[in-house]
Parts: sequence; C-alpha cells; structure tokens
Amino acid sequence: MRAPDKMHNPSANRSFGPTRRTLLKTTAAIAGVAAGSGALTGFPTIWAQNIKDVVLLHGGTPVTAIPAIGEQANKDLGFTVKMQASEGNDLLNRLLTAPASVDCADISITFLKYLVGRDVLQAIPVAKVKDWDKTIPVLTTGEYPDGGKASSQGTAPYKVIYATDAGGQSFHSGPSEWLTVLPMITNGDTLGIRPDLTGRPVTSWADLLSPDFKGRAALQEQPTIGVMDTALAMEALGEIKYGDKGNMTKEEIDKTIKIMTEFKKNGQFRSFWSTFDQSVNLMASGEVVIQSMIAPAVAAVRSRGIACTFQPLKEGYRGWCTAFGVMKHVSGLKLDCFYEYLNWYTSGFQGAFIAREGYYAAQPENARKFLTPAEWDYWYGGKPATTQIVNQFGKVMEQPGAVRDGGSFWDRLGHIAAWNAVMDEDRYLTRKWNEFVTS
Repeated sequence: MRAPDKMHNPSANRSFGPTRRTLLKTTAAIAGVAAGSGALTGFPTIWAQNIKDVVLLHGGTPVTAIPAIGEQANKDLGFTVKMQASEGNDLLNRLLTAPASVDCADISITFLKYLVGRDVLQAIPVAKVKDWDKTIPVLTTGEYPDGGKASSQGTAPYKVIYATDAGGQSFHSGPSEWLTVLPMITNGDTLGIRPDLTGRPVTSWADLLSPDFKGRAALQEQPTIGVMDTALAMEALGEIKYGDKGNMTKEEIDKTIKIMTEFKKNGQFRSFWSTFDQSVNLMASGEVVIQSMIAPAVAAVRSRGIACTFQPLKEGYRGWCTAFGVMKHVSGLKLDCFYEYLNWYTSGFQGAFIAREGYYAAQPENARKFLTPAEWDYWYGGKPATTQIVNQFGKVMEQPGAVRDGGSFWDRLGHIAAWNAVMDEDRYLTRKWNEFVTS
C-alpha cells in the first residue's frame, strides 16, 4: 500500500471555535475575579470552582500511564493528572470492581468487550473531540488512506469504538455521534528475536514453533495476545486454517490447544511471560531468542547494548490499539477537565513522547509537531537515522544510519494480519488457554 503524504481521516471534517482549554482557563480567571469582588451571584456554581483543585485519576498500563506525560499535562492544563499504572489484567479488574477509583480509563480496545454494557463507562460525544478528523482511518473506519480495506480479524478498533447513544452501553455498527473510547496509541506487533543467537534468519510466524528454537521460545501469557500469536504461528505452519483466527469456533480452539500442548510437552517454550520486565529479562539474558514482544521491551533490551530485533514477518503484523474512556461517575467540572485532557493528549506532546519508545499516535500529524524532522523520518518515515536516536528519556538508542525495524508507519500498519481479540467464545477460550499455560 502506498504511503500517503498526509494521514487523513475522511470520515469527519468539523470546524471548532475556542478550545475547551481556553474556556476553562477563562472560566477560572473570571471565577477568581468574581470571588474577590463578591460578585458571584447569578453565575453557575461550577464557575466558582477552581480548576486547580481538580484531580484526574488516569489509570493505564506501565507503558502508557507514564508520569512524565502527566507532569507535562499538569504544567499545560492548570489542573492535576495523576498517573496510576498497573498491568493489563489488574487494570481491567480494577475498572470492573472499583470503577470510582479511576476517572480516565486508558485501556486496550479488547477490554471494551468486557466493559461496555457493565455501566462503568459513559459515551464520548464525537463533537467534543477536537482532532477527530486527524485520527487515522484504519482505526475509525477500517480503511487505509488509499481506500484499501484493513484486516477485520480480531477486535478491530472500528468495530468497538462507536456507541449507540450517550449512555455508551452498547456498540453501534459503523460510525455514530458517540464513542465508547477515543483511539490514542496503536502499533503492529511481531516477534522479538535475538539475531545474534538465532543462528539463522527469522521470516515467518511459524518460526515461533520451529524445532530450531526448542526451549528458547516464549509466549505472552494474556490470552487476548498469546492466543493470537499462537494462531498466526499455527496458520503459518500449516497446522490449521482458521475461518477467522480472531473469532475461533470451539472446535478451532480445541484443536489449537491440543496441538500447542504437544509443543509444550516437547519443550518448545522456555516461559510464558505476563509483565514487561519479564519479557525484557528473558530476552536480555539470552534464555529466550524468539518470543511475543512489544516495541518498548525491544527498545529496553537494545538500551542495554544487546542486539534485539522487532522482526518483520511475511504474514504481517498483529495489530492493537489503546484508547481513552471516561468513567461513568465523572461529571461537572471534572468532566470538562477530562475533555480538556483528552484534547491535550491528542495534540502532540504525548504522541511524540511514545514515538520514542516505538509506538504510534492515533493522530500522527499532531505528534509530528513535537518531533524533530530526523525523528519523524526515523520513527514514522522508515528512513535511515541522520542523527543519534534517543528514547523519551534522552538515552541514545540508535546511531546514524540505523533503520527502524519494519520500515515506515504504513509498512507496518498497512500489513495487519489480525488484531488482538476477545472472541465470542472468550470464556471457553480463556479457560482452555489458562489450563494450557499452567499445565
């Protein structure tokens, strides 16, 4: 697919007046003057509140709920954002069992299959999203800028980001004026490898199950990811041809688990990891040479001076997306501040920050404003680095001449084989998968 000069979403084209940031700051200033003059009579109570007293609790995973991003938001917005990081399953459990402990839910798109309909989220009006038209269409409509269709296998973002109404308790098929969540970060994931230890090229998902790597392979423990990596490997190996690997039947699940159990009994897997640090340490130590991985983990291994490649594979990538939702209890001035934070978050600083750990912003043209031309060319353009490439904390990751694994933004996002998935048979699959992992 040809990479466009501009990344554009044709599904919306709105004009906006003064930003909510301007209005909130103006409101705060008016409230301060009014309070000093005793002239509050007749004004809404919300105007008399000081936005400096507002605290937004941002719950996300460790690779997105980053304190440095919250600190910058606090400087720019005038109220407080507190980052609260926990691993994916712990975060999901918290959102379901203690929803009032989070205001802004920074979640995987797959979580929506568990959250929507449970009365914990409220819908986001599209009209409140300043840069909706800059959100890439592969996430909002399932289309590429050249009109091509993206993979629909798995929990594709465009299937679950639209709500039927303001309540946000059911999915709408196709675009609507309400969102369950707003896409924020995306990527196409693949296998991480130690090229200095594999002893041969790795070109296919099937290599995850190759006897060449017996006892030196690892999988992500979480079923929404681990199962998809397994399915991509099994299909590439020719063991199974799925009707839809992102929504398996019980028969396909049973066959998958049966075959994978044989691989496990034969010693194929060194480990099943569940945390970021586990994946990094397995690869950095050399215990594992091929495994499920995420871009920041690859970057973390490289930052230790150890060769690690996020390997492009001929079958394509496993796509994913994280997104912002607002919890149902958020209201009044805090809800106004949530929308202000949401629009700040998409405006570029955060997108540039996470680009330096290998992730893509759902609104990439905004992120570009906060990247140097050399950084943009390296992270998004797939071009050789013309300067040293540093991570988000200033540590040198790559030297001039290095090229990002997988090439350009559209080389990766343009070749999604399937998305992380919560399937119709999720309970059955999760039980079977957990039995497989722990057996």
